[in-house]
This record gives sequence, structure tokens and C-alpha cells, in this order.
Amino acid sequence: MSGNEKNGKQTGALVLGIVGGVFGIIAAVVAMFFGGLGAAVGADGGETVIGLGFVAVFLAVAGIVGGALARGKSGASFWLLLISGVGGFVAISAAWLLSGPFLLLGALLAWLGRREVAQASATA
Repeated sequence: MSGNEKNGKQTGALVLGIVGGVFGIIAAVVAMFFGGLGAAVGADGGETVIGLGFVAVFLAVAGIVGGALARGKSGASFWLLLISGVGGFVAISAAWLLSGPFLLLGALLAWLGRREVAQASATA
């Protein structure tokens, strides 16, 4: 496998992680807005949705950090992107439908880039 192809997977993980994280922050703010709206009108669980929106903001930021680490530390990037992608679906469900696939695909690319680095160092 050429160095450019490995580099491409890590770059893809970087881009997908950052894009997924940005969309995740937007989704979390939307979830917090609707949770606040629900709490204002007295709907059950509005406060819970607000809290889960804050959790989703944290997960989105972790996804951005995971994307940023993709070129240097693919293993850490994989775990951060995977936890962010899955955790966002648990926290805010349907609001995470745009950012979740970006983060999970970024995790896959980070994993594949990590495996190629390990294989290249084992053959050298």
C-alpha cells in the first residue's frame, strides 16, 4: 500500500471528524432549543432533552478532537470518533442523523489508517 493511500484515509478521517463534529454541535443546539421550548410549555422530559443536548455538545467536540488527531494518532482518533458517533445517537437520537454517519465513517477510516501504519512498520 502506498503512503499516499494511507495518507488519504487519515486525511479523510480528519475531514469527516471535523465536519461531523460541527454538524453535531448544530444538532445539539437544536436539541437544546427544542428541550427548552418543551420545558417552557411544561412538557414532560424537556429538562432531560436539554441535559442530553449538553452531552451531545461534549461528544461533538470530542469528535472534532478525534478528527484533528487522525493524522498523528490514528488509534486515539478511532476511539474518539467511534464514541462520539455512537454516543450522539444515544444522547439525541434523530437529531444526530446527519453528524453520526460522518463520525462513524471517520472512525472507520482512522481504523484502516491505523492498521496500515502497523502493517507498514511490521514489514519494514
